[in-house]
Amino acid sequence: MYLNKQKFMGKTIVLSALIGISLFAGFAFAADSVVFGDQYGREVKLDKPAQRIVTVPIPAASMVMALDGTDQHLVGMNPSAKRALLEGILGKFFPSSANINSDIVMGEGFAPNVETLLTLAPDIVFQWGDRGDDIVKPIEAAKLNLALLKYGTQEDLETWIGMFGAALGKTKRADKILDWHRSERAQLEKAVAAIPQDKRPKIVYLYRYGDSIQIGGQNSYFDYFIKMVGGVNPAENSPSESQINEEQLLTWDPDIILLNGFQSALAPDDVYANANLAGIKAIKNRHVYKMPLGGYRWDPPNQESPLMWKWLAMLAHPDTFNWDLRSDIVEAYRFLYNQEPTQEDIDGILRLPMNATAANYSKFTQSK
Repeated sequence: MYLNKQKFMGKTIVLSALIGISLFAGFAFAADSVVFGDQYGREVKLDKPAQRIVTVPIPAASMVMALDGTDQHLVGMNPSAKRALLEGILGKFFPSSANINSDIVMGEGFAPNVETLLTLAPDIVFQWGDRGDDIVKPIEAAKLNLALLKYGTQEDLETWIGMFGAALGKTKRADKILDWHRSERAQLEKAVAAIPQDKRPKIVYLYRYGDSIQIGGQNSYFDYFIKMVGGVNPAENSPSESQINEEQLLTWDPDIILLNGFQSALAPDDVYANANLAGIKAIKNRHVYKMPLGGYRWDPPNQESPLMWKWLAMLAHPDTFNWDLRSDIVEAYRFLYNQEPTQEDIDGILRLPMNATAANYSKFTQSK
């Protein structure tokens, strides 16, 4: 199913009128040159497919590697992205990625370290375009080739895949990944449409848990995937990543609680141990789950999102969905990374040590 081609829909570029240029949904190629538009209408030009790429946004690094099939063209990434890479499976698949520079930002945010960027001499830098001029202007002033990204929706994710494929000169590869995403989404949405409203569990995604509690709310990707798999998000009218108190969580009384993958040490046991929340259905029924970590954290939109959709659908509707997710992971990783995870790798991806005692999680264990 991964090899069917489907055109990536996008806005075409006026350069289509030039002789010898072929178009791929907004991306133009003349001989080895590449021209495409970023998400803010800026025209990005490369004399040839990028050989040296820097990604400031956290989810982007692993996506570039999946499009490229290697880590050899990624020369700089956000330190948080590097931690996820080394904690996850890509550190094993591509061990040389441990040497990729992560000093491209000042501290832990997105403010560029221009001195490092200049040293890396990238062909292109991908940066957020919706988080203020302070993180964009220094890169522009350094005369570095820049493409701006925005975040949050499945459509944004698909645009990223198209842009990274264009920059690498691998639009056919991007086409195949997009086809996989769209095919899996269409099949799941069709199946979920038949689930009655009163059979849809309340699911809360905790963006942060500890000294404070933050939730995945209104217009977030977390709200999107909860609803897509046939769940109800009690936080749908709350600003995403806003802080709530324990009383609000008790009032919502979710059937399922999802713990973010960004706090690597956070585990379901931390929630079960909170006596103040003991009355919540998700806690009483042991329906608290740590989000998996594969090529990237499965929480935000990324190249592996179709696997996350299936994982969550199986937890939300255990009597309806029963895919062989472990086999799906193997097949997807062959496709995305040209690598095959071991059964022990899959245990780690699905966070079996953390989730082993959760209800319905035995379906993800290795068959004996």
